Amino acid sequence: MGLPMSDPTAWATAMNNLGMAPMGMTGQPLLPDFDPALGMMTGIPPINPMMPGLGIVPPPIPPDMPAVKEIIHCKSCTLFPPNPHLPPPATRERPPGCKTVFVGGLPENGTEQIIMEVFEQCGEVIAIRKSKKNFCHIRFAEEFMVDKALYLSGYRIRLGSSTDKKDTGRLHVDFAQARDDLYEWECKQRMLAREERHRRRLEEERFHPPSPPPVVHYSDHECSIVAEKLKDDTKFSEAVQTLLTWIERGEVNRRTANNFYSMIQSANSHIRRLVNEKAAHEKEMEEAKEKFKLALSGILVQFEQIVAVYHSASKQKAWDHFTKAQRKNISVWCKQAEEIRNIHNDELMGIRREEEMEMSDEEIEDPSEMKETDESALVSQVEALKEENDSLRWQLDAYRNEVELLKQEHGKASRDEDTTKEQQLKLLQQALQGMQQHLLKVQDEYKKREAELEKVKEDKLKIEALLETLKEQQSVANEEDKERDVTDGQGNVSKVNCCFSQYFIEGSNDISL
Repeated sequence: MGLPMSDPTAWATAMNNLGMAPMGMTGQPLLPDFDPALGMMTGIPPINPMMPGLGIVPPPIPPDMPAVKEIIHCKSCTLFPPNPHLPPPATRERPPGCKTVFVGGLPENGTEQIIMEVFEQCGEVIAIRKSKKNFCHIRFAEEFMVDKALYLSGYRIRLGSSTDKKDTGRLHVDFAQARDDLYEWECKQRMLAREERHRRRLEEERFHPPSPPPVVHYSDHECSIVAEKLKDDTKFSEAVQTLLTWIERGEVNRRTANNFYSMIQSANSHIRRLVNEKAAHEKEMEEAKEKFKLALSGILVQFEQIVAVYHSASKQKAWDHFTKAQRKNISVWCKQAEEIRNIHNDELMGIRREEEMEMSDEEIEDPSEMKETDESALVSQVEALKEENDSLRWQLDAYRNEVELLKQEHGKASRDEDTTKEQQLKLLQQALQGMQQHLLKVQDEYKKREAELEKVKEDKLKIEALLETLKEQQSVANEEDKERDVTDGQGNVSKVNCCFSQYFIEGSNDISL
């Protein structure tokens, strides 16, 4: 054991009574596999009264039984145990994280070496602060060492073999409150709290869904990016969320109204894709219903065959050859099959009724579908009118907002001013109505101008064609005139030659005369 004790098991018995695992004076466990709850070493089966050599199980040690303390021999001193019939020494309340003990009743001739020799067997001693009087404070490395030191409370100490009063004393060991112990305990508690918070945060982050990314602030560049994303089906949901956040933040103003209107228009055009997607899903659902109906009809056919088998087995020819248990099972099976068949049959009939109702609704809706096909040619025009109406509505909303701002700004004025403001508001409303009418007139004029332009373009094309024809005719006429001039010149030359010839002839005649 390595301890100067008269009875090596005394220490283990005392520590067991205190509810702690038996430890040696050096801090090492006396029984390495000791289990305080079982009162025996683990790995050894419990005592059984039927085991050979044992007649009675020994009674358990009562908790009120006093601890058996023995004499402890050290190099420079000897420790004698107190009277076991005396009550245990009183101790103060244990401070949190206590590692320091107060030791009183030391002999006057006791030195720090003797104190170290006695208490170092309880564990590693960090510091000893001895007073000039007969007490000291001892700080250990761990908290459990304090419990070992308290075990020595009440022991009588004697230095060597001297019986002098200065060489004897009665030890009183108690908890001591130290700032270093409290500081270390608080640091440890804070560390444990941080670890607990970190562990809880990790668990919460593991179970919580990831937070969405923050929405960027509005700018012209970001607006162009969001507008492109709104046109992409895969990024539409993200872009719509960004657009909604911008509108709720109040990013819409006179400068950015057109950009927001174009983005809202892109979101509106996305409805067609959603409608087409819904129609595709409805088609898939109809196909699935048709497959389910076919499978259910096949199952019902098989159920009918099984029920027919049960009915044929229930006839007199075969029924008499079965036993009572077999007849009972066949009748139960027949009832179960009939119930399941009826349930499936009702379900199939319900599906057919729904289909008949849908067919009747489609027949009623056929005229409307015909109308829709007739009006398909006007869809483009309607969309253009919708866009124009939307633009007018946005302008009207802007005017109305301005009117409301004017109302809020001038709401606290006097009644006379209110009358004038009402007149101004009426004038503004009239101006708005005039603007609306003017816009409608401008739209009509614009359409008329477009028609006139188309007519002018047609007339221009016709005039150009006529000019080309006239140019061709003129070129042909010029060629004909040139040919005529050439022929006329040749005739005049022949006439001149004839005149000259006549003149020479007459001249020759005169000379001869």
